[in-house]
Amino acid sequence: MTRPAHEPAREPGAPRGREVTEEALRVAAIGLLRREGILAGLNLREVADKAGVNRGLVYQYFGSRRGLLRSALFHRAKANADDAGEAARLPLRERLSRLFWTNLRRPEPIVLTTLLVLDGDDRARVLPDRGESRARLAESAARGELATGDVEAVQAALASTIYGYTLFREQLAREIGLPVDELDARVDRCVQALFTTKEFTTKGFTAKD
Repeated sequence: MTRPAHEPAREPGAPRGREVTEEALRVAAIGLLRREGILAGLNLREVADKAGVNRGLVYQYFGSRRGLLRSALFHRAKANADDAGEAARLPLRERLSRLFWTNLRRPEPIVLTTLLVLDGDDRARVLPDRGESRARLAESAARGELATGDVEAVQAALASTIYGYTLFREQLAREIGLPVDELDARVDRCVQALFTTKEFTTKGFTAKD
């Protein structure tokens, strides 16, 4: 079986203690990113201190800061990917809403991917399921649900919207002067309106049906 791109190499028969330490380092890295923000970078000494381990273990287990970020992304992205798979056959508006809220509830994959892209990692993927996502959007376009038939442009615009809002929602709420929860709900409705045709309701049927 081919090892996923984001999954670091693991020595055969690695002891459970290593797995626990690796997870502690991933949790520490994500915690620091949440506290300091992605533009502050990631200090490996602080990560090791927060995890309660020697800094040398970061290099021993992950090889580099980038390796640690890739590992954290691999382990945190699965839940969001599974949710996207479950939502694949929902009507477009419901699918968009679920994508929006899933990433707000579990923003770590977006934060980690953004940091890897900013770090120049050419293996990072903003569209990890590009083929499947494109196929679903093409089906929606064929049914007349999508606001435009340019599926590639929709993929890019939708990813930009979800990434941007997930990263900046709290700052946007402060600048606009709204509670963040209220803004979340309003942006959810806005995303649905931006990417779908008006003729389709949340059930996926046209008004004249």
